[in-house]
Amino acid sequence: MSGKADPRAAGEGTTSRTRLDRGRGALGPALELVHTGRAPTRAVLTAELGVTRATAGAVAAELEALGLIRVDARPGAAAGSQGRPSHRLAVAEDGPVALAAQIHADGFRAALVGLGGRIVATAPGCEVVDEDPAKVLGSVVEAGAALLAETGRRCVGAGLAVPSAVAEPEGLALNPLHLAWPAGAPVRRIFAEQVRAAGIEGPAFAANDINLAALAEHRHGAGRGARDLLCVATGHRGVGGALVLDGRLHTGSSGLALEVGHLAVNPDGRPCHCGGRGCLDVETDPLAFLTAAGREQGPEAPPLQQSYDLIRDHYGDPAVRAATETLVDRLGLGLAGLVNILNPDRIILGGLHRALLEAAPERLRAVVAGRSLWGQSGGVPILACGLDHNSLVGAAELAWQPVLDDPLGVPA
Repeated sequence: MSGKADPRAAGEGTTSRTRLDRGRGALGPALELVHTGRAPTRAVLTAELGVTRATAGAVAAELEALGLIRVDARPGAAAGSQGRPSHRLAVAEDGPVALAAQIHADGFRAALVGLGGRIVATAPGCEVVDEDPAKVLGSVVEAGAALLAETGRRCVGAGLAVPSAVAEPEGLALNPLHLAWPAGAPVRRIFAEQVRAAGIEGPAFAANDINLAALAEHRHGAGRGARDLLCVATGHRGVGGALVLDGRLHTGSSGLALEVGHLAVNPDGRPCHCGGRGCLDVETDPLAFLTAAGREQGPEAPPLQQSYDLIRDHYGDPAVRAATETLVDRLGLGLAGLVNILNPDRIILGGLHRALLEAAPERLRAVVAGRSLWGQSGGVPILACGLDHNSLVGAAELAWQPVLDDPLGVPA
């Protein structure tokens, strides 16, 4: 056998490298298309990127070599299709993960989240939140580090969701009232320090939980495909909102946009911690629902879970139905005002608001249409959030973003 190299093989290798060099700038956009499910095949990827089939193939092969996606070269033709079937693309099930953490009034949770918004593993949630942010964040990072050790996964970074507006660029939690943390707690810095102390590689981020829920829903859930998406949700306490404009999360000049919880919907309502009265924050959250239904907050479950259980199991109770209708009317007033100001093309509701929508969809849509200027001309679709743990998935999106921007920077 001759020891000379095959000139055709050398030429093919050079051609492949040339195509990949041309497609380097497409690696990030290509990964994002697969990550968000918008490019299930190489043919779709080729069309979305606006490149040749050969370049798209080289880009897909490089992403596969990085351990980020899988290329199925033998998908089999769909029934009734013509021509050669295109290679199928999917995120790598055994690929790297991001550490996601969420803090709320009734505990915290840690998870590992892969590309595609897939939750790979979760740690049991804690039900006690200390008044010292460092202790809480240290505990949740410790739980995440244990998950990484158990699974042996590569980690691209860490993201944290908190029930507070987070000021940019410092990463300060300005109003973590439901956590009893000091106003202005430097949660991003503390979280990053705990991540480094645990030996976890990659950058660390922190942001408001509803903003992150909206981001996750826009990429992987009920908000996918919307251009101007409004998300309103109850956490375990209070109400938050977020807006995705033209595919990007709108956070305002310093990260404080869309504090919708302080829209007044009941002038004679309960005092709010902001100094006002009758705000969404205190009129449509789980505590407000339990009060309206004549139920006491019990120790057996958090208020959010108690509210879910009442609507699911006791909707026939007149007091529960009346409470549901009362909160639906107040929520509808708030949404109508937001529609008039923001003109979204889709609204998604999470937390207790999702349950209210599912219990009385026509009533809620009628209130919004009747009170909003543009609602009279056809209305805005109002949908339930589609992801069960959207704030956790959104926290992971923060850590995944640098990889989406530059897949070549993924840890080896």
